[in-house]
Amino acid sequence: MSAMTEPASAAATRTREPLLSVRGVKAYYGNIIALKGVDVDVHPGEIVTLIGANGAGKSTLMMTVFGNPRAREGQVIYGGQDITRTETHLIARMGLAQSPEGRRIFPRMTVYENLQIGASVDNFAHFDQDLERICTIFPRLKERLQQRGGTLSGGEQQMLAIGRALMSRPRLLMLDEPSLGLAPLIVKMIFDTIRDLNRSEGLTVFLVEQNAFHALKLAHRGYVMVNGVITMSGSGKELLANPQVRAAYLEGGRH
Repeated sequence: MSAMTEPASAAATRTREPLLSVRGVKAYYGNIIALKGVDVDVHPGEIVTLIGANGAGKSTLMMTVFGNPRAREGQVIYGGQDITRTETHLIARMGLAQSPEGRRIFPRMTVYENLQIGASVDNFAHFDQDLERICTIFPRLKERLQQRGGTLSGGEQQMLAIGRALMSRPRLLMLDEPSLGLAPLIVKMIFDTIRDLNRSEGLTVFLVEQNAFHALKLAHRGYVMVNGVITMSGSGKELLANPQVRAAYLEGGRH
């Protein structure tokens, strides 16, 4: 992996212990190895993005952090605790939330009920307050609280998926392809929302994206994954300017 020199601000961030640390993780689907010894760190208050082509193993890494599939080798450390063998539902209760690829909302449930599912991780401790917060972040959801999730537009479903994850008050929000299949204006709104949450609340974000241009513009740091291996890392700005990254992921990709 080629390591780039980090700017002073990013270097200062790295003096703290990572909130999430993935070390030497290998994961398989049957006999097929999907992750081939992956190392990734996410520090408190950072937005870290993982880019790569379709099928590179990005989503597999995110799911492996959550324990499905389990890492066959290596360690996943979250908040200083080894969660490599921890059950997925227990990981969710530790302040780690995921908005998965394809959104995976409950289409027959209303927006309100989907948000209740997110709040159940925190035993509804701050439900009314958190519901008001999500409706402020995503005003469209406030207008559609009693509408079934399956009748929402793609952009609204993505807002709902992120809102559901935020209802658990996570320390780390993991977003898997939040721009997938969305119109450019909605993509910009989603990324602006992620940036605002990070700046205003200090929310730590681990973002998996094929839309490399938007993801790297947003990120403090980034990683490039090719065929289950991290091949490059650096600040978002450094990766945006890197000729290899530009050639492989950015040419014609500003959408």
